[in-house]
Amino acid sequence: MLDASAFRELVSGRRRGVGASLLRGVLRAAEVPYAWGVRWQNRRYDRNDSAATRVSVPVVCVGNLTLGGTGKTPMVKWIARWFGERGVSVAIVSRGYGAAAGAKNDEALELEQALAGVPHVQNPDRVAGAREALERFGAGLILLDDGFQHRRLARDLDVVLLDATAPFGYEHVFPRGMLREPVEGLARADVVCLTRADVLDAKGRAAVRLRVAELAPQAVWCEASHAPCELRNSAGETRPLESLKGRRVAAFAGIGNPAAFRRTLEELGAETSFWREFPDHHSYGEVDRAALAAEIASAQCELVVATHKDLVKLPITELGGCPLWALVVEMRFADQGTMLKRALEHVLPASKP
Repeated sequence: MLDASAFRELVSGRRRGVGASLLRGVLRAAEVPYAWGVRWQNRRYDRNDSAATRVSVPVVCVGNLTLGGTGKTPMVKWIARWFGERGVSVAIVSRGYGAAAGAKNDEALELEQALAGVPHVQNPDRVAGAREALERFGAGLILLDDGFQHRRLARDLDVVLLDATAPFGYEHVFPRGMLREPVEGLARADVVCLTRADVLDAKGRAAVRLRVAELAPQAVWCEASHAPCELRNSAGETRPLESLKGRRVAAFAGIGNPAAFRRTLEELGAETSFWREFPDHHSYGEVDRAALAAEIASAQCELVVATHKDLVKLPITELGGCPLWALVVEMRFADQGTMLKRALEHVLPASKP
């Protein structure tokens, strides 16, 4: 089974050879019925507005066009704080992917730590989840996390994130590429935000923006980077990012875009002497912890760094005899968020209590 980085190498075409070409052909054959099914579902909603259920408060959706990490969690944090600062009682609704029965998944735990007092309802039926948020918490606005393709719940604003490392999913729908749906689905977006925009030069960003303008001419455009702000451990202690510079670091990640996390560590001056990838939403059991501890100990590292999403599933402060920290990331906008704020203001008046 391919890990996230190996899958990207394959579907991007960077992995060469006869075997890789044959495998891409198999994946292309599987792509056809998947893409057809997604298109059929989208047409059903496009032709019938009443197919989507509307609740009594505004719904703002944060989603993406591709698989993998595009920065939805940092964006949800930013938007929830923005509405909260304006007196709006926000509730987050998500599917709860990867959560054990009756438990919260990693994204919910991360958001809970970052957004004290903001309720989070997890339910594969997002309509039922939104109704629960209204009844239990008196929400004045629903923030739908990762719901762009979940069209049963009507929304007032769709914010779609495109990761600059693969904004259009290598032009193929899963499993041949990383698109969750054909690119024409972007036409539904009200806001399109290019995340990790700092990995592209001005010419590259302009090319993505031009393509978006063709696909979604009505959408507001913004650019953002994933800005690391501090290190944090499970005891709530923090350290400055300068603590990584020149240090031998063991790192691991169970996220959608692990390569971007590793690149960030190296940009901060860390020497990544041990690296391990896990599947997205991976649960770290005792076997995983023991194996990681043994490998980290033998690598003779000075500290261990994971993502915040991973750390919430590891309530420990050291691993393999080394202190364990998470790299905390926030959204940083090229225009201070001006264009996104203007779009959010359109749903603000009706959402105030």
